[in-house]
Amino acid sequence: MEDAGDSQHQEARTARLERILRRDGPACVWCGRRLGDPLVPATTEHVVPRVKGGPSWIENEVAACKRCNGERGHRTPAEWLDECERRGWDPSPKLIIASLERLAQAIERRGGQRRARPYLASQLRRLHRRSPYIPRIEVRGAPDRPA
Repeated sequence: MEDAGDSQHQEARTARLERILRRDGPACVWCGRRLGDPLVPATTEHVVPRVKGGPSWIENEVAACKRCNGERGHRTPAEWLDECERRGWDPSPKLIIASLERLAQAIERRGGQRRARPYLASQLRRLHRRSPYIPRIEVRGAPDRPA
């Protein structure tokens, strides 16, 4: 029999995933495969990993297929985007950058997340260098230091 707490946690996770899919679309941000097919189960993934101080906020979550979520491990978003492209997949740097920028804005509003800030700022710099055609969102608190 399922514990009531587990049921509530699962409902929250399902609702969060549905919200993310409405926001970003029904494809894995890393490989581009359409999510929801029984062979391509959807998961939520932290763009800034928890181990790097990333919060469990919706601004830090994207929809990814189970394969990509598991294979990424603790690689940075920039490293994993490079690997996905090397494999011939169709990742979405635009959605990853948008997620990082949303997170930076949320941290600015809510405060805290000291461990995540330098990681977040470095990933934004790196991704904007690799994808200069994607417009930047002005984010205070994510200093733009020279490379």
